[in-house]
Amino acid sequence: MLFYSFFKTLVGQPVTVELKNDLAITGVLVSVDQFLNIKLDNIKVVDEGRYPHMLAVKNCFIRGSVVRYVQLPAASVDTALLQDAARRERQQPAAGVRK
Repeated sequence: MLFYSFFKTLVGQPVTVELKNDLAITGVLVSVDQFLNIKLDNIKVVDEGRYPHMLAVKNCFIRGSVVRYVQLPAASVDTALLQDAARRERQQPAAGVRK
């Protein structure tokens, strides 16, 4: 849930999503869900020569299971906050685990 919560804070920010088929798409993050499905507006394909059929596309929905990387603007990432959140999540007892 840490990544989901983090990505929700980036709505409205430009991101680049690289897919497992090597297609890289840059656009404005509109929404993200718990499966890390991503919706982008105002998209632009990074390698337009290789994917000319994508020139007419203005927005897209990307299934979370096909995402390889998400590149974020450096100014939007607060590493201290992420480290603290990861530490707190690790310290919480796992649901359904008995001692």
